[in-house]
Amino acid sequence: MSRLKCAVVGGGYLGKFHAEKYASLPDCELVAVVDANPEAAAAVAAKNDCQPLTDYRALLGKVDAVSIVVPTTLHFPLARDFLAAGAHVLVEKPMTVTVEEADELIGIARERGRILMVGHLERFNAAILGLDLTHEKPLFIESHRLAPFNPRANDVSVVLDLMIHDIDIILDMVDSEVERIDAKGVTVLTADTDIANARLQFKSGCVANVTASRVSLKLERKMRLFMPNCYISVDFQNRVLARHYKGQKEMFPGVPEILSEESVFENGDALMAEICHFVDCIRAGTEPLVPGSAGRRALATATAITDLLKS
Repeated sequence: MSRLKCAVVGGGYLGKFHAEKYASLPDCELVAVVDANPEAAAAVAAKNDCQPLTDYRALLGKVDAVSIVVPTTLHFPLARDFLAAGAHVLVEKPMTVTVEEADELIGIARERGRILMVGHLERFNAAILGLDLTHEKPLFIESHRLAPFNPRANDVSVVLDLMIHDIDIILDMVDSEVERIDAKGVTVLTADTDIANARLQFKSGCVANVTASRVSLKLERKMRLFMPNCYISVDFQNRVLARHYKGQKEMFPGVPEILSEESVFENGDALMAEICHFVDCIRAGTEPLVPGSAGRRALATATAITDLLKS
């Protein structure tokens, strides 16, 4: 089986890690790293023994797969051009600026028979991969994603920067249409929303209360799921999955006991798992865990929340 010719567009903080992963895979050949800053491109390319480029158009029609790790405003034109040229695309979240752009990318990928995958990295967190909701769906979900201020990710609001991770996971879990959204937000350090809370009400009856902050003093990435017969806590930061459920005995007369079990997962490499999954889907011709349709769904909900905050 021939090696996949791969490239990474974006030589910044996250792009350099994408490049490292491709370079380490035996069935992939990292052809080039592209960055508008020639020094950034050269630095990442030198570490991974590939070609540095400043213009992505030099790669159109010459690579099998590409990771697009650039500011969100550039996601659409780059992904569009690579898909149209026949490449499989892994684009970082949020997949595009607008839902209309997302729809166009999905259409091009379908027409060309290419894989379009969106980089919602938390889907590959070991704790969430260990979660089994086969027998019960949550009736109420509460999530908190808090982080200290980071000047690196200020091209979008906290909704599109942080909250969208939890939005994507919740939409996948509930698998029901959002019926109503209420949202509040606060501007603290930037010109955009830095703290936000959204309440999502689904047609299934499930309600999700989602909070995100990028001006907190601590890191916290937790989600709590409440079901008729159990309560599950997911700690993304520490990769801990805890389940509390009703036992056969009684805690008090007429009140069932509550039993608990906890799983602590090893510190795996979520980005490597994501890129390996992308490569496997290309090889097998199968739909990825986070296809363009999932990225579009998360973007549409995040955009609706953002519009409410602006109004």
